[in-house]
Amino acid sequence: MKFDVLTLFPEMFEPIKQSIIGRALNQNLLQINLINIRDFSNDKHKKVDDTVYGGGAGMLIKPDVVYDAFNSVKKTNSKAIYLSPQGKTLNQEKVISLSKEEHIILLCGHYEGIDQRVIDMIAPEEISIGDYVLTCGELPAMVLIDSISRYVDGVIANESIYEESFLNGLLEYPQYTRPEIFEGISVPEVLKSGHHENIEKWRRREAIKTTYMKRPDLLKNAQLTEEEKEFIEKLKK
Repeated sequence: MKFDVLTLFPEMFEPIKQSIIGRALNQNLLQINLINIRDFSNDKHKKVDDTVYGGGAGMLIKPDVVYDAFNSVKKTNSKAIYLSPQGKTLNQEKVISLSKEEHIILLCGHYEGIDQRVIDMIAPEEISIGDYVLTCGELPAMVLIDSISRYVDGVIANESIYEESFLNGLLEYPQYTRPEIFEGISVPEVLKSGHHENIEKWRRREAIKTTYMKRPDLLKNAQLTEEEKEFIEKLKK
C-alpha cells in the first residue's frame, strides 16, 4: 500500500511513523510519501494561498499548486481522497474498502480550504472523520492512514482485526490480563476455564451488552440470534 500525501506541513506526519506503522514502513509493507504543495509554487516567496473572491475571512489555497502537486504523483491506479468536513463520515466499512487500493493520494486542506475548481478537476472522494471542523487536513489524513494500514496484509495479526469493534455491528468485548486479582476485582472465571466454546459465548454476550450500553444505535445492523435479541430485551428492563 502506497500513500502519497499532499500537504503544506509534511513535518506534522512524523508521529505516525512510530510503533506499528513504523515497523510496517521498515518492512516495506507501507509507503508514506509526503509531497509539499509549497514546492509547486512559482512565487518567489513560495506563497500558495490568496484572498477569497466575494470576500470573507481567511485565505484559500490556490488551484494551480494543488493541481501540479497532484499530477506529480497521479497514476492510473490512484485513488484520490480529499479530507473535508463536507465528505461522508468515515466508518469501518469504508476503511476496509480503501485497504484494497494499491495507491491512495490524500489531499490535505488548510486555511479556508482549497479553490473549488481544482477539487472539481481532480474529483477526489471526500471523507470526513466526524461532524466537527479542524484547522487542517493533516490530522484526518493520519487517522485515515492508520485505520487503513491495519488491514494491509502483514501489518498486524489477523486475529486482532477480526475481533475488534465495529465488525459485525458490535463493539468489542472487555479484555483482561495479569494480575488475576486487581484491587479486589478478579478476572471473570470463564476466561480462566480453558473452555474455548464457553469463552466465545461469553465474549459474544459481553460484546452485545457493551454495544447496548455504549452504542445501542449499532445494534440495528448487527446479525443477532433470537436468543441474543431476548438477551437485549432483558437488558432494557
